[in-house]
Amino acid sequence: MEHRWYAIQTTSGHENKVRSLIARKIEADGRAPEERPIRQALVPTQEVVELKNGKKVTVERKIYPGYVLVEMVMNQDTIHVINGIQGVIKFVGHEKFPMPLRPDEVNRLLGIAEEAAEAPREEIPFLVGQAVQITEGPFTDFNGTVEEVLADKGKVRVSVSLFGRPTSVELDYLQLKGY
Repeated sequence: MEHRWYAIQTTSGHENKVRSLIARKIEADGRAPEERPIRQALVPTQEVVELKNGKKVTVERKIYPGYVLVEMVMNQDTIHVINGIQGVIKFVGHEKFPMPLRPDEVNRLLGIAEEAAEAPREEIPFLVGQAVQITEGPFTDFNGTVEEVLADKGKVRVSVSLFGRPTSVELDYLQLKGY
């Protein structure tokens, strides 16, 4: 018995429900954990820092909305069990044959989950060339244009006009308001 990872397409927004229903099926299996044909199911997520009401909030976002990953042995019984779960649309694959995920894909996905737990990635809502207004700091009420987004620092480089000359200023993205 070789356990491999497969992707299942689910009804959008029901990924966690499908994952918990699969987990229930796994728990109901009376065999020893290493002998079970279906081992685990997961919904790959990552933590992202978003701006809500002027505050940084860490939220968990699904990497692949509408999909659940399952580690299992592929046979008629397991296909039938998974397809019989409410919210499952189909296995991802070629025609009627589910395709297992490559080991490097699985390692990358599992690595993303571990990496995201260490440091949430900030999502900066500004684009290069966008007109912005500075809302805080020494340049309050100045208008400028985004020159560069420094996502790793959570900063934005903005070009403002000081004494008639364009000047580059590095600001935290919370100090800006976009147009």
